[in-house]
Amino acid sequence: MQNKPTLLVLAAGMGSRYGGNKQIDGFGPNGETILEYSIYDAIRGGFGKVVFIVREEILEIAKEKFLPKIEGKIEVDFVLQSLTSFVPEEFQNPDRVKPYGTAHAVLCAKDAIAEPFAVINADDFYGKEAFEVLGKFLTNGVQNNLHAMVGYAIQNVLSDHGTVSRGVCSMNDSNQLVGMVERTAISRENGKIIANGDGESIEIPEGTPVSMNFWGFHHAVFSNIEKMWEEFLPANKENIKSEFFIPLVANTLIENGQAAVEVLEGGKTWFGVTYTEDKPVVIASLKKLHEDGEYPENLWA
Repeated sequence: MQNKPTLLVLAAGMGSRYGGNKQIDGFGPNGETILEYSIYDAIRGGFGKVVFIVREEILEIAKEKFLPKIEGKIEVDFVLQSLTSFVPEEFQNPDRVKPYGTAHAVLCAKDAIAEPFAVINADDFYGKEAFEVLGKFLTNGVQNNLHAMVGYAIQNVLSDHGTVSRGVCSMNDSNQLVGMVERTAISRENGKIIANGDGESIEIPEGTPVSMNFWGFHHAVFSNIEKMWEEFLPANKENIKSEFFIPLVANTLIENGQAAVEVLEGGKTWFGVTYTEDKPVVIASLKKLHEDGEYPENLWA
């Protein structure tokens, strides 16, 4: 077993709102994907392995896109997420087309990871500082009942081109997560940050920490996830749109007193592509980071 933490990349999503496969679209000055920056930052943050969670139909595309650049620089593995992965036959529903969600994706990597690990989205830029702080936590601080997430201030993770979904966090005085509520329609309205949904509008104060799906786990969490998954399946067999999310896992562990989740202050810079209109902003942001010397002219030279 290696001592360095692993980076688990959630890359099986469809990118439906974006209108293309944003996980493999080029945004950097040399056509780099957003994910390449995360892998670069993970390597310099002390990570020793990257595991890609992908759908079978994009497996070869992902290998062709990433292996020539990163092979030899970090250990690489690929894991498939499908509608039958870890789903016993009696719970498989032929009418289901929607993936089971982020916690199911993590479960799919159970046999590929034996060390502390981080989880990220493939299409979010998280910033060098976030990988530094989480890499340090996963190397020195993580325990089988102590996990972490990197928090980002809500005013820094909105889109100018539509609403976004964010996990809005509540914390205690020890900077540990008390709970997280998924708000699915957040945007700026008249200078305020407003979450609309279920017939109500809620103002969210600027500076409120939110989850951008950048988690750090002890590998013992796999047994917790598997147990929750075994309860989720029979309860949701007929609900073909149900999803098994990481925040559900975190909230359940906290509520049951099984584990604590530390909220790390590493979320300095974030940008992502929710809508096609976000792409020029991301391209300009990456160009500036290269010009400022945050990244070399060529990531993999």
